Amino acid sequence: MMRQGNTGDWIGTFEGHKGAVWGVALNGDTSRAATAAADFTAKVWDAVSGEELHSFSHSHIVKAVDFSPSSTELLTGSNEKLLKIFDIAKPEADPQVFSGHTGSLKHVVFMNEGKQMLSCAEDKTIRVWDKTSGQEVQKLDVAHNPTSMELSSDGKTLTVTYGSKVAFLSPETLEVQREVTVPTAVYSASLHPDRSVFICGGEDFKMYKFDYNTNVEIESFKGHFGPVHCVRFSPDGELYASGSEDGTLRLWQTTVGKTYGLWKCIDAATTENNVAAKPETMA
Repeated sequence: MMRQGNTGDWIGTFEGHKGAVWGVALNGDTSRAATAAADFTAKVWDAVSGEELHSFSHSHIVKAVDFSPSSTELLTGSNEKLLKIFDIAKPEADPQVFSGHTGSLKHVVFMNEGKQMLSCAEDKTIRVWDKTSGQEVQKLDVAHNPTSMELSSDGKTLTVTYGSKVAFLSPETLEVQREVTVPTAVYSASLHPDRSVFICGGEDFKMYKFDYNTNVEIESFKGHFGPVHCVRFSPDGELYASGSEDGTLRLWQTTVGKTYGLWKCIDAATTENNVAAKPETMA
């Protein structure tokens, strides 16, 4: 399902998978969408019409997808414990395969203009791969299985969650730049585009907001009625979204009292910034 980012309005539904969808991605100009599913396929869709364009078969559940910067290749990660790169223009061709993980893949992403890839898996590792050589070039062992991974839009910061930790890494070297402990098992985190704050959510149903530079918790609030499995800032940083086991997706204002999308400011002078706004909720 696709929704308008600033209002939550329904745009359309992509129908074709025969199993749960585990991962989604949009290409750079938002003309194409990709999905990873439990029916052992990854699919590419026309994001405007909703038409299925390609289906790439796997031998196990597909958990993650990402487009190359040129939108000519699709990267997948699956329970096969493999990364695969498919040529979208030649869907019948065999993919390029990258092996080394000993657990199911959780997330994959292209970086460095598509020359390298990042992956995290249920083997308690985060890895960097070189596309040309097909080899692993960096590896970081962590204490728990990673639960989320986000590459900043400028490609300079990798945000990873595992256990009760939110870690910020150098994408190329996997050097830990900072690590913050959250008072719950954390399943997802997202860094604001200007690196002023980050948000995260997890097992205790709460959303947390931290100051990125001081690691100090700014606020926490409960709106969901189940564990929070995915959080993301909008590209402009004005909103963030949270998805939960309670079957809802919620949109929250980063700065409360600002007119944006569905939010209409009535009296900005009496509204405090950085206080949780009542979110818009979509089932």
